[in-house]
Formats: sequence, structure tokens, C-alpha cells
Amino acid sequence: MTTHYDASTGSRRKPWHELPRSVRTGIEDVLGGTVAAATSQRGGFSDGLAARLQLADGRRAFAKAVDADAAPGVAAYHRREVAVNGGLPPGVPVPRLLGSHDEQGWVALVFEDVEGVLPVQPWRQDELERVLDALTGLAECLTPAPRLNSGDVSPRLGGWSRLTEGSRSLAKLAVIAPDAVRELDDHLALEERLPEVITGDTLTHGDLYPFNVLLTEERVVVVDWPHAWTGPAYSDLLMLLGSVALGGVDPEPYAARHPLLRGVEPEAVDVVISAQAGFLLAAACSMDSADAGTDPRLEAMMTALGRASLRWLSLRRT
Repeated sequence: MTTHYDASTGSRRKPWHELPRSVRTGIEDVLGGTVAAATSQRGGFSDGLAARLQLADGRRAFAKAVDADAAPGVAAYHRREVAVNGGLPPGVPVPRLLGSHDEQGWVALVFEDVEGVLPVQPWRQDELERVLDALTGLAECLTPAPRLNSGDVSPRLGGWSRLTEGSRSLAKLAVIAPDAVRELDDHLALEERLPEVITGDTLTHGDLYPFNVLLTEERVVVVDWPHAWTGPAYSDLLMLLGSVALGGVDPEPYAARHPLLRGVEPEAVDVVISAQAGFLLAAACSMDSADAGTDPRLEAMMTALGRASLRWLSLRRT
């Protein structure tokens, strides 16, 4: 079986023709037409299909699918995304979910096709300004948070306390982020405030990095919503600004003038930035490079983003 590996991110994509016939038929049933061509897409880190589809009648769509037996975690995310997208109110800049297929161990989602591109990395200022402006409107659309029939999930924040539970994780942390080990007590103190800080009534994306943003001529479209949770309106903003730090740009001027942070306690911002770094670095430290199932580029991305958030936090607290 052929697996396509995206060297720019880490995704191991499965081409359309290698899906089981029943899955391809299920996707075509959702679309009400026959797929004439499929093009695997770059970006993201999930295994399985992620392809733009062209139908015989000229229509287009985007589909992703995964074998639940081979990747149960990804399948769970796909199922939750069905529920989340079904509960988003009109006007939210997301691809419209056309339908799903969940049978015989495979989970597939079918969306409208979006003619867009990923933001250039490192960030270009004009594209960054577009996305930051769009986050204000996104938060307004999702406050108060819509009721979702998807169950509660924990935000992808925090991890410093987990890192202290194993000597192996701490040893790896000392290699990939030595400053974090020296400042561990400070991060643990900030993490104690996390439950208080993350209360809010905005539905947040929860994984808002550049690979989940598409830029069209007219819109900023946010994709992949399985990690959505209800919290403060500025949470996604801080997550995105961490990717700005990764490119060597100081995020602080953007944060200082953004309306979503107006009136927010500075230490609350520090708590969330630290928690983002903690989640990313704890995840990276839990990965075993000797395990064939470990995606080395995912580990590298998490490490780089975690360290970038730490640099931003250090500048804020000096």
C-alpha cells in the first residue's frame, strides 16, 4: 500500500484509489455523483485521505477519511468534527459539511471545496493582519457558544504537571527545551491558574495554527474543528500568535493592539501562553522516536511551536 508523506508538515496521505470500494462509494453517495479525479492535499498531520475531488459532472468537493482500526484517535476526531460542524451557526467562515460516511470501520467527511491557500510561512504581514482581523469576527459569531451535540473535550492546553511525573519525559525536555526545565516551577505556578483563566462563553477552535487556515480572495476560512471547546474569546488568538513567534517575529505588538485582548489581565495571557507551550512540549516528550508510528515532523513541529511560545512568554515577563 502506498502512503504519501507531506515533507512540509508530516501528513501520511492515502490516495483515493487505495480506499476500500465501500468507502469510495459512500463518499460518492453523499455527493450524488461519480468522482473523476482526486488530488491529495498538503498540510495537517492526520493519516488517511485528505483530497480535493472533482466529479464527473464538474462539481468539486473536499473529503477526508480514515481507517478507525489503524488510527482510532483520528477517527474519533473525525466523528467529533461531524458533530461540531453540524452545530455551528450560519455565517461562521468554515467549509460547509455536505455529509459523512461511517461504516465498516471507516469514517469519512465530505465538505464543500474551498478555493484557498495556506498562509505563507513565516507569516507575511498582510496575510497575518487579514487572519487577526478575521479572528475578531469569528469570536463574535461564536459568542455565546452554540450548543453542540458532541460532548465535552479538554482544551489542548497544559502539560507541565504531566511532565514532572516521569523522569524520561523530563530528561527529553532537558534536551529539546532546556530553559523550560530551569523555569519549570514558574510554569507549574502558572498552570495552577489555568482552570480559572480558561472560563468563558466563546466556542474556540482549539487548534488554530496556520495549517488550519485557508485564505481565499474574499475570506479567511478556518478548517478542522474536532478540538473545539468553550473558553475565553482570546484563546485562539494567542495560539495563532505563537506561530508568529516561530517565524522570529515578536507577537507582542500584535497582541497589544488586538481588540480581543483589550482589558484582559496580563498574567491571564501568560497562563495561556505557558499552557500552550506545556501541551506541545509534553506531547513531544511523550513521543518515542524509535516507534514506527511516531511522525517525526509532528514531533518537530510541536517542539518548535512550544519553544516559540516560551520565547514569547520570556519576553513578556522580563
